[in-house]
Parts: sequence; C-alpha cells; structure tokens
Amino acid sequence: MKSIDSVRRDLLRMGSLGLAAASVPTIAMAEEVNRSSNSGQYLFDVRKYGATGNGKTVDSPAINKAIEAAAAAGGGTVVFPAGTYMSFSIRLKSNVHLYLGDGAMIQAADSPKPGEATGYDGGTYDAAEPNAAADHYEDYGHRHWHNSLIWGVGLHDISITGPGKIWGKGLSNGTMGSRAGYQIFRAEQHGVGNKAIALKDCHNVLLRDFWILKGGHFGLLLTGVDNLTIDNLMIDTDRDGMDIDCCQNVRVTRCTVNSPWDDGICLKSSYALGYPRATKNNTVDSCWVTGKFQLGTVLDGTFKPYPPDARMPFNGRIKCGTESNGGFINIAITNCVLEGCKGYALETVDGALLEDIAISNTTMRDMVYPPLFLRLGARLRGPKATTHPGKLRRVLINNLDCYGAWPEFCSSFSGIPGYMIEDVKVSNIYVETLGGETKAVTQVPENISGYPKPRMFGETPAYGFFIRHLKNLEMSHVEIATRKPDVRPAFYLDDVERADFFAITAPIKPGGAFSLHDVKDFRVGWSRATPDKNLANAPDILL
Repeated sequence: MKSIDSVRRDLLRMGSLGLAAASVPTIAMAEEVNRSSNSGQYLFDVRKYGATGNGKTVDSPAINKAIEAAAAAGGGTVVFPAGTYMSFSIRLKSNVHLYLGDGAMIQAADSPKPGEATGYDGGTYDAAEPNAAADHYEDYGHRHWHNSLIWGVGLHDISITGPGKIWGKGLSNGTMGSRAGYQIFRAEQHGVGNKAIALKDCHNVLLRDFWILKGGHFGLLLTGVDNLTIDNLMIDTDRDGMDIDCCQNVRVTRCTVNSPWDDGICLKSSYALGYPRATKNNTVDSCWVTGKFQLGTVLDGTFKPYPPDARMPFNGRIKCGTESNGGFINIAITNCVLEGCKGYALETVDGALLEDIAISNTTMRDMVYPPLFLRLGARLRGPKATTHPGKLRRVLINNLDCYGAWPEFCSSFSGIPGYMIEDVKVSNIYVETLGGETKAVTQVPENISGYPKPRMFGETPAYGFFIRHLKNLEMSHVEIATRKPDVRPAFYLDDVERADFFAITAPIKPGGAFSLHDVKDFRVGWSRATPDKNLANAPDILL
C-alpha cells in the first residue's frame, strides 16, 4: 500500500499536469487522503471554506481562506468543483496549485463604476500598489499587479491548471465606454480590477488547460517571471491576450488567442520592475493567434467573424515590444498560425538589444497588416541618462506563407539614421497581397521617435518589402504576388549595405521589381524578378 507521502505526490503531479477528468484528484480522494494523513491536508476544496459556487455570492474570501490554509500546511492543491465562483481579488501563495475542475468558473465580480465606491455586493478589488519607479515610463496597466482577479508577487512553485474557466466580466480593459455588451470600468479608479491573472517576481510557474474570456487589460500579465510554462490555454478577450514581460526561460505552447483589439502573444521588456531586465530564452510553439472573431465565439466554437465593414482594428499578433527597455535575447517562434490579424512584429525603440531571434514554419491568412515588421527606433521611453537607441540584429525568418494581406503597407525592416538593423536572413517565403494600388510613393518619413507600427510611415513605397537603414541582408527563395496589379515595386531599399537576393519571384513589369536608393554591395541572382546583377553602388536605380 502506498504511503501518504506517495499518494500526496501522485495527486499533486496529476493536478499539475492537468490530466483528464478520470485521472485528476476528486473530492472523495481528497477526503480520503486528508482523513488518512497525520500531517494535515494536501487537497483543499474551496466549498469547505465557505465558497458557494452559485454565481451570486462573492466567494473570494472563502477562496483566499483555502489558499492560506494550503500555504500554512506547506503547500497543496486548492480545488474548485463545478460551479460559478463570483470573486474579487484572489491572492496566490507559494507552493499552492489552483485546480479548476470540469464545470468550474471563476467570474470577476463587477468593479465600481465611475463615481462609485464599491462594485458587486459592496466589494472591490485590491488596490493598485505604488510603483513610483515606473510611473513615468509605463502605462497604468503595465505597472500594477494587485488590482487583478488573480495575483501573486514574489512567489515560487505555483500553478493554475484544469479544464475550468475564468471570465473577467467585471474587469476593466483600460478604456472607457462599452464593448461587446460589457461595461468598461476606469482602470485607475480605486477598487477596479484590471487583469485576469497578474504575476510579478515569481519563479517556477505553470499555467495550463483553462480558458479566459474577457481578461481585462491583460488576460495574463507576467512580469519578471522565470521558469514559466504556459500550455494549452484558450484566451478570447478584448485587449491583450498574454504579456510576457522581463521573463526568462519561458515556454508558450499550444495556445489559442483571439484578441481583435490588441496584441495576442506579446513579449515585452519594460521598466515596470524599476530597472531594465531582458526577456530571454523564450519559445513560442504551435499557437493560433487571430483578431478576426467576435468576442466569445472562439470559446463557444461558433467562430463568428466581424463583418467586413466593422470598425475593428483586427489586431492580434505575435510581437516583441513595444516596451523595450531590457531587450529580447534568444527568442524562438515556430509552428504558429495567424489569421485575420497583424502578423509578427520585432521592435526595439526604448534603447535595448533585440538579438538572436528565429521565426520558422508560419502560415498566415487574411492579414490586415503585412506579415513582418522589424523596427529599430528611438522612442526612448525610460530614464534619459541611460537611454539611447539600441540594436536589432541576428534575425532569421524562414518557411512563412502569407495569403491575402491588405495592400496599403508592406513588410518593413527599418532602422534609423546612424543605427542600422544588422544581419537579417529571410528564406522560403511566399507573400500574396491584395494589390491594386495605383499611386507610386517616393517620400517616406523617418518618424524616428514615433510609436512603432507599419502605418507610421504612411503608405509604403513597395508592395513586398520596404528596407531602410540595414546592414547585411540575405533573402532567398522569396516570392511576392499580388491579386491585382500594383504600380509599386516589390522591393524598396534605402541606405542598405550588403544585400543578397537569390531565387526571387515577383511580377515582371516596366517599373522594375527593385527600387534601390543609396545601396552598397547589392547582388541578385537566379531570380525571375530581374536579371542577375552585382552592383558596388546603386545611388538611385530601378531593376
């Protein structure tokens, strides 16, 4: 017969792995272990601490009692059986695992509305903690964690798993007004909840298998969290899906994110910790990101798209930035699918390194922005004494298929005068845009300190790639197609040093496929887009 310690290990392992319902710890199992143990409980049913799960009574006091009891016992699993648990702030503790069972939902109680002191049933969310070090550099939502539905600071060995659900019904998404039928609350107001899950300065964290509907400003805000695993989450929300900020050793796998109003999976390196810290050694694998579907319709499986004339940003994307004080180092993104959103963005505009990035095996469809956007800029939002333009270098992108991108903007790789992007390799790429543009563009503003996005340059002078202030570029086996004829060239290069193009396909037309301006050491070969050329200098030429 197994010892109590052995049973405890088995139960905790099953819960943390998020196994099927037949394998996960049941309340009966918990009671048997608790009765048999001489050293205390290991599974903690929130109902035994007063939670009702009726969707009408605020259950967060009882939930927090269960978490405190588990922490006092040296650790354990807090179990949510089937039911709807109306809650204000839930405070995590080290060595505690929340298990959301089948049919269990944590629902965010209503925040106080503007001018009111309390929310649903007279309660409020925990107050946003002071953070003077970041007040001048970060947006309000990025620099506070306590004002959330579920939060933890300075913790270790924590997890949230299970097939249950989190509905941020009463959370603010950081704006005013109403959206998709839900009341929006002012995030800065005392007692308002702003995020579904927020963690700061934690390590050894597992988030697996649950889903989030309407996650507030962030479904996940994870700042300074190391040894982090995010697996098989489904997030359907009206701002950011997940923000992974200043985090190291992170694995994001098998996640679905629908975020029409903001970013889907966003790596950041902000100043929110009060000092710059790199986001480092992160992988994103086998995820589907979209900005195309009406709120909640990915979760319920109906997949209702917004109509073509809807005033929607169709956001959603996988992105490094915009906050970029600490930098991005060793990032790998692979096997992802993007649909009806804004593609990949790699941005360093606040003075940090962005280097050693590999993106591979991507399919994209119906993109409202171009598939690729690389920006080295000088917004420089950070302590002025130490902030200067950073570096963007060593980026490899391969095996990407993009079908049906909107035509106004093309993929952009753009540094600024005196600060070049370096060492970019692009291979095995197919991009089809809708085309149809009839106006040539010759003047493109630098917009050195502007917020980074493809629209920052106005309509781009190419339909394929706009490349400016870049050193050492290789493109091979790249095809650019347009659904309708487009007067612009496929490639526009300005202030580029050493550019190699091999096996390039683009529509052949009188204007040429390549527009070169102040380009040095340019080579193109074995390409259908233009005859072979080897140019030491190309001050102003069409090929």
